[in-house]
Amino acid sequence: MKIRLATMTAILLSIVSIGITHAETIEDEALQWLTEFIGVDTVNPPGNESRAVAFYGGLLDREGIPWDSAESSPGRGNIWARLEGGDEPALILIQHTDVVPADADYWDSDPMKATERDGYLYGRGVLDMKGTGISQFATFVALKRSARSLNRDVVFVATADEEAGGAYGAGWLVKHRPEIFQGAGYLLNEGGSGTPVGDTTVFSVEVTQKVPVWFRLTAIGVPGHGSMPRAENAVNTLMDGIAAIRNNPFPIRVIAPMDAYFKGLARSMEGEQKARYMNMAGALRDVAAQRKLQEESASHHALTRDTCTVTRLSASNKINTVPPVAWAEMDCRMLPDRPSADLVADINALLEGTGVSAEVLMAFTPAVSATNTVLFDAIRRITSERHPGSYVIPGVTTGFTDSHFFRDLGITSYGFDPLVMPSEDEAGFHGNNERLNIGAWKRGVSDTRAIVEMVVYD
Repeated sequence: MKIRLATMTAILLSIVSIGITHAETIEDEALQWLTEFIGVDTVNPPGNESRAVAFYGGLLDREGIPWDSAESSPGRGNIWARLEGGDEPALILIQHTDVVPADADYWDSDPMKATERDGYLYGRGVLDMKGTGISQFATFVALKRSARSLNRDVVFVATADEEAGGAYGAGWLVKHRPEIFQGAGYLLNEGGSGTPVGDTTVFSVEVTQKVPVWFRLTAIGVPGHGSMPRAENAVNTLMDGIAAIRNNPFPIRVIAPMDAYFKGLARSMEGEQKARYMNMAGALRDVAAQRKLQEESASHHALTRDTCTVTRLSASNKINTVPPVAWAEMDCRMLPDRPSADLVADINALLEGTGVSAEVLMAFTPAVSATNTVLFDAIRRITSERHPGSYVIPGVTTGFTDSHFFRDLGITSYGFDPLVMPSEDEAGFHGNNERLNIGAWKRGVSDTRAIVEMVVYD
């Protein structure tokens, strides 16, 4: 059911000024929108993404674009709109509107208010992913304003809850509003960007990602007083189970998408590093080389094997009490070359005999998007024309995005924003003082529009 803006007066009061100031270009207008959008509080938890629905709904109304929305739970709003075109497979521009929390004590400015300083825009979500979302929205609006005939439908979708797994957002829409995605052939999401490397720029287009498989490990023992140790202790048992996993790292597997990614990076490298990345599987036969890679780049090391990281622990609530139960939660990420059931079997085998049980909390399915498509070709052509000397590589991420929901539907999905960003700015993702270079972002807005136009106009 469409969310009525009249019921959200407080939000409207904060956005009524959008667009009143004349903007010379769509890029300038987009910056105004982004500045306002950062101030729309969608921190997850709890999310409150219906505030983002009100924000986008107001802009769509001003453009005369019909839209619809649905709440998966009170306050967890999702919004979508469609520009109708020809019979070619539809293109979806998707974004999530929730952001992770930010501790203002560790920021140099208010994280919930866009602050412009020294050519940068600071605020929670400017990178992940309100900046990319507004860039996509600006393209969507530009297509509507042009009034040119489209060779396919273009669908704008903004979802809730990606930062917590997408159950109230993209996953919910796939299940409860499948008509949004019917007839879609391509999808553009977050996940890749441009990185300056020496004298060139490498554009990485995310085509697959490591598959999350999350576990809860549980040990049960005999409770008692801390002053009288027993042979059985749930905490000790749990620690033994964790040690069994930690002391048996999964073997190196440089699968085809990762090998292509490493070889692409090698093009801008020299010497020993170039040789290593050109033959990562061979180089990592040496355990010392594995350790060196992990020290140099934990993310690249993580792309060469399945990994598990214990992130939560709980046992007694009193220092002098031995608890009956101890548990840990473990974030495992597996390479996308086998089903998640295989990793579950691996974990159970490692825990056999320890007294620790493993419960699967979440597991996605693996998938890889092909690169021989009109959308990938448009990305390659536009970036080559506008960034001379640059090149495009198929990318892989250690984290996950909502794209996996749509790869499961057979929709070719790419994570890409042509924003060119130095590696030091990447620390802002989920970090303190998240920022983006305004000039680079405006160029990215223009590049996004050019890429989409190449796909949707004959």
